[in-house]
Amino acid sequence: MKGLIQRVSQASVHVSGECIAHIDQGSLILIGFQADDQPDQIPRFVDKLIKYRIFSDEQGRMNKNITDINGQVLFVPQFTLAADTKKGLRAGFSTSLAPEKAEHYFDALIHTAKESYSKIYAGEFGANMQVSLINDGPVTFLIEM
Repeated sequence: MKGLIQRVSQASVHVSGECIAHIDQGSLILIGFQADDQPDQIPRFVDKLIKYRIFSDEQGRMNKNITDINGQVLFVPQFTLAADTKKGLRAGFSTSLAPEKAEHYFDALIHTAKESYSKIYAGEFGANMQVSLINDGPVTFLIEM
């Protein structure tokens, strides 16, 4: 599992010209699942993504997480995040989880996240999404399980 966390001042997802999700201050998290990922990893992965400290405290240090700042989280499924890019000039997808399984994993991830924090929003699995964001910092971290 891979989660690319970006600290944002705002972010949105559009599908077919319609805004399906919008957040203000918080995290945009792109999610990719790999072929060897297991569903029992999801709760620990979500916990890490929600509790990861990327927001500044009073001294300007990254000591606060999303709940500390009462921010919002926008999860966006992105299968290309799990691509194999080690060789050649074209990504390979043999390391990515099959789409049918990945959709179930993404649904489980969103369900788990909503159980632990109320300000959770999501993109649409399998859709052609246009994602907009204003990266705050910029601050971006790749979290892998």
